[in-house]
Amino acid sequence: QVQLAESGGGLVQAGGSLRLSCEVSGSLVSVNNMGWFRQGPGKQRELVAYISSGGSTNYADSVKGRFTISRDNAKNTVYLQMNSLKPEDTAVYYCNTRTRIYGWGQGTQVTVSS
Repeated sequence: QVQLAESGGGLVQAGGSLRLSCEVSGSLVSVNNMGWFRQGPGKQRELVAYISSGGSTNYADSVKGRFTISRDNAKNTVYLQMNSLKPEDTAVYYCNTRTRIYGWGQGTQVTVSS
């Protein structure tokens, strides 16, 4: 059974940075298109970035130029480096495949204060 374990969230001031990690067990991050999603208060869960099995990356317009998705195949972990954070980035962040085929992890809360 695939398990997803997100970590690295926290409280940060606007303009700050955080690095999220998603440790995956039961599947290989290198063979899947892995994505980071977020769900803000009262909002639907949205895809903010993904990395293909070939290593190409794609970002939502709202985070382009500020967030960077990467992976470490040896650690079977996907990362999301978030810079220049804004209050509107406040959300619970989750990882999954781009097409959401696995059960969701617990997520990690990111709160950006103005």
